[in-house]
Amino acid sequence: MSAMAVGPVGGVGESIKRKEDAKFLQGRGQYVDDLVLPGMLHMAILRSPYAHARIRSVDTAAASAVPGVVAVVTGELMAQHNLAWMPTLSGDTEAVLATDKVRFQGQEVAAVIAESRYIAEDAVQLIEVDYEPLPAVTSPQQAREPGAPLIRDEKEGQTDNQCYHWESGDKAATDAAFARAAKVVELSTHYPRCHPAPLETCGIVADVDSVTGQATLHITSQAPHAHRTLFALVAGLPEQKIRIITRDIGGGFGNKVPIYPGYVVATAASLLIGRPVKWVEDRYENLISTGFARDYHMTGQMALDAGGKMIGLRVSLLSDNGAFFADAQPTKFRAGLFHIVTGSYDIPTAHITADGYYTNKAPGGVAYRCSFRVTEASYMIERLVESAAIELGQDPAQLRLNNFIPPEAFPYRSATGFVYDSGDYPTAMKLALEMLGYEELRREQAEKRARGELMGIGVASFTEVVGAGKGAEYDIAGLRMFDSAELRVHPTGKAVLKLGVQTQGQGHMTTFAQIVCEELGIPAADVEVQEGDTDHTPYGLGTYASRSTPVGGAATAMVSRKLRAKARSLAAHLLEAAEEDIEFDHGRFFVKGSPDRAKTIQDCAFAAYTNLPEGMEAGLEGVVYYDPPNMTYPYGTYLVVVDIDSGTGEVKVRRMVAVDDCGVRINPMIVEGQIHGGLTEGFGIAFMELITFDEDGNCIGSNFMDYLLPTAWETPRFELGETVTPSPHHPIGAKGVGESATVGSPAAYVNAVIDGLAHLGVRNIDMPVTSDKVWKALRAAGVTE
Repeated sequence: MSAMAVGPVGGVGESIKRKEDAKFLQGRGQYVDDLVLPGMLHMAILRSPYAHARIRSVDTAAASAVPGVVAVVTGELMAQHNLAWMPTLSGDTEAVLATDKVRFQGQEVAAVIAESRYIAEDAVQLIEVDYEPLPAVTSPQQAREPGAPLIRDEKEGQTDNQCYHWESGDKAATDAAFARAAKVVELSTHYPRCHPAPLETCGIVADVDSVTGQATLHITSQAPHAHRTLFALVAGLPEQKIRIITRDIGGGFGNKVPIYPGYVVATAASLLIGRPVKWVEDRYENLISTGFARDYHMTGQMALDAGGKMIGLRVSLLSDNGAFFADAQPTKFRAGLFHIVTGSYDIPTAHITADGYYTNKAPGGVAYRCSFRVTEASYMIERLVESAAIELGQDPAQLRLNNFIPPEAFPYRSATGFVYDSGDYPTAMKLALEMLGYEELRREQAEKRARGELMGIGVASFTEVVGAGKGAEYDIAGLRMFDSAELRVHPTGKAVLKLGVQTQGQGHMTTFAQIVCEELGIPAADVEVQEGDTDHTPYGLGTYASRSTPVGGAATAMVSRKLRAKARSLAAHLLEAAEEDIEFDHGRFFVKGSPDRAKTIQDCAFAAYTNLPEGMEAGLEGVVYYDPPNMTYPYGTYLVVVDIDSGTGEVKVRRMVAVDDCGVRINPMIVEGQIHGGLTEGFGIAFMELITFDEDGNCIGSNFMDYLLPTAWETPRFELGETVTPSPHHPIGAKGVGESATVGSPAAYVNAVIDGLAHLGVRNIDMPVTSDKVWKALRAAGVTE
């Protein structure tokens, strides 16, 4: 067979257009709510108006009598089938439908299954629930007070509201460092609750065949295989009888990792009724009841010597976990990977303590556009470093440069046990300062302050930890955090790649095809990428916490290399040469020293089915389950310039510079898009996004009138830079594709405002930084209009 292609088209490093965009641009995406099955019913959920109340009775008679209502499901009915409670990703239990009492506003109490959604929504309002209101607990500080209302009184042995205690680091060594410190800086701050707010809310179409027992579940899932296993454990269905299909997802950001009660109720209803059941939540339900992010109350202390070198770090945090401990994070780490809080700094000793508490809020802390709780850690350390710079009278950029982990120290073991693979933090910082024109802006700032004008320059550096496993140390609900790739090359040289991860817009169809292209030389356009069907893809843990490319991408590279090794043997057979004399370059196998004697990967693929050497198994396909030996540590420096109106408190972002090092950039265009998305989310969280609660536990922020998201009108322009630090420890693609971008941005924006106010003694303003907060702080400091 003659050569079909010469060299790869669309390999790693090329900004080829996204393969998946054509269908979306033509309105041909396939979402859960688009799915209509024969005989399909619709489900609506009744939610509690109270944050904490005992249920005296549930009367479903009026709802059941509505024409078109097929069934009304209550917690009591679910309990009869042992489905009233389900396990959470953190090893706790969570009510599916409330039986004894409700524990947060918006908790699921009952559901109506009807012939149409209109009927279901009308009928669910006719369910009468007799509630006995109870005092609400709305913060971890309140939850730990003596005599606080006991939220989880159904749990045997639970006598208070604490759900975990966790520590990391060396307490004795850290205490010793503080004892000899010349300066100790302390800061208490709260990273408030926010929400991923994806464009598409959560939903399911459950289709359980009552004759065969086959359950086909179309779910908005970021982890289809893990969800299948958990469904089998919760519902008692044989796992081989469960098929989860996830097609297009309108954004995830961690919100679609947990299993929600609506999924379980719809599946149980389909099983009992024998017809498909669809449930798609509305925006109110999504904001009030599904996986939130952040809500950490943190206190940090930094010990420094006389020269301003960091010698010790203490951080304690109180985590607001809501009514059930349902965080999506590795099992052994109760506060996620928060112990990355030492950040980019060479701090010899640290001690971290974390205490989680139940409150009367929705459960389910998720990895929102970051790895597990890394954003909170980055925010904490950067706020603390900024405070140290102010109190020491040092330039905040120079203080960071003086304390960065030096490039020659890598691989570097942090004081909390992480092994950083690579890094050159000073280079990233200096590039950001150069791009911004930092020294000139500092001079301008001084001149403006002399005139009474307020201008802030914010500095934030970050080191993220992504790509969880390693499986022996990292699991979720007992499932090791490896991931997988299955690659099949057809006789004509076209390929199908099947993955255990699941895209929600990251560009998997494009970037993973580019990895295959780079490793095998098959043009990216000839590689079909498939995900999201548990019957037709290899088992994987899914996409969240910035892990899809570091783990799934690495699996893709490894399986490509496995096939390349077989193709090399085929090339040797075709070229009648010794295998050790065959070299490979850009899709061509050739005899060493004779580049004209060559066969393409397409030639070898055809031979795998037609012209095999004796004893070789036919075909060119394989599967790899990749368990990473370590996580990866992307990093960067972000700088923000803001102008502050002293009369109104209004803050305007003048410039934003972001320099990232995420390792190999598979598709630079997609990386830049992800960074822009992360920066926009950081801007929104810093300035406008907030979910809070009144003293009765009523959620304030349950709609887009109260929970504000940034639009193109408010979002500033971003200036991007990059550095690249090659690492010998990981295969290509193992560093990720820019999902770390959101980590530094909230800290940078807030630090900019704080720096703008620092000379007035105003430092501790928590997010979101609204004009009224700034105005009140200015007035309190005696600044007049």
